[in-house]
Amino acid sequence: MVSWTLYHTDGCHLCEEAFELIEPLATDTVALHRVDIMISEQLIAEYQLTIPVLKSEHGQQLNWPFTAPQVQQCFTQSE
Repeated sequence: MVSWTLYHTDGCHLCEEAFELIEPLATDTVALHRVDIMISEQLIAEYQLTIPVLKSEHGQQLNWPFTAPQVQQCFTQSE
């Protein structure tokens, strides 16, 4: 199983849109986690201007805006 993380923050409408796009694409071989960047100064510094960001445990990364086909392709390649 490959883990993917959606970096987001509460109240971000783009982050909510990204999650709604990504969630249905997760499969039995893809674990999707959500991390609010506000929990860490390091995460804020890294992602505050680019959230939402989808990142795999292997370092593959998609910055917003991304599409369902792009996410599906990343998920498929990582399985």
